[in-house]
Amino acid sequence: MRPLPCTLFILVAAAYAATATCDWEGTETVLGLYGTGTPPIIVSLVSDPVHGGSQALSLEDNSPTGTPQAYVAWIVGLSDGDEVTASFWRYDITPGTTPPSCRIWGHWNDNPDDLFAHNGSAGGNDSYGAGAGWDLAEYTWTVTGGHTGLVVEIRTYSEPGDTVFIDDLTVTAPDDATIWTPENYLSLQGTTWAGIKSSSW
Repeated sequence: MRPLPCTLFILVAAAYAATATCDWEGTETVLGLYGTGTPPIIVSLVSDPVHGGSQALSLEDNSPTGTPQAYVAWIVGLSDGDEVTASFWRYDITPGTTPPSCRIWGHWNDNPDDLFAHNGSAGGNDSYGAGAGWDLAEYTWTVTGGHTGLVVEIRTYSEPGDTVFIDDLTVTAPDDATIWTPENYLSLQGTTWAGIKSSSW
């Protein structure tokens, strides 16, 4: 007989979370790349396959060794206990770990002025996907160890020339954090999340 307090708690909790998205409908691709090869991943936008809208992100492995990474979100202004959830749709028609495949992963970045700062792995989802077309890759990180930033990666597991496709990224973080995605990084660089929400973008 007391559903109202529970409902109010959910609403209050939701009010302190911020969400940013990237659907790759413009010209932006990724925030950065890491790995061997020049570049480690050949990045482009394609019209097929697409999960939503008219474009998706294409990541073609160009790395002779290792696991190349595409940085698709950067969250700064975090504190211990904060939670960050990120998800994207990936297209894979090769079941299991058979290339090409990819995972959602992350690493800590405690320098808000340097996208490429690396302060240790943050882990990620162990799933490589069902290999039956589009599926959702999602993971939630809890900040520990005094870290203040997180970079969300797409880690590709493939051979040079193999391609994975990504669409419809969503990132949720505390309201006082700043979430950079390829869609807002260049146009609103240096703006807090509150500024992003109040902008015309």
